[in-house]
Amino acid sequence: MAREPSEFLTPAEVKDLAGGVPTLVEQLRVLEGEGIPCKLVGKRLVVSRYHAREWLAGRHVTPTRGPKLELVR
Repeated sequence: MAREPSEFLTPAEVKDLAGGVPTLVEQLRVLEGEGIPCKLVGKRLVVSRYHAREWLAGRHVTPTRGPKLELVR
């Protein structure tokens, strides 16, 4: 039985997505420059497969941080 892929890209997939640049700092810079949401957690760059797919489809993904209560009057 085939196993479903993880919600997050593997380090090798992140490196490929970032154009093959070798260091986490460079990968982070490339992904942020492309508008791909990602987080540096310890010594790993975490990228959601969903966000990568949306970026490839040309859709802009903005991660939510909860409701913006300042917009409510």
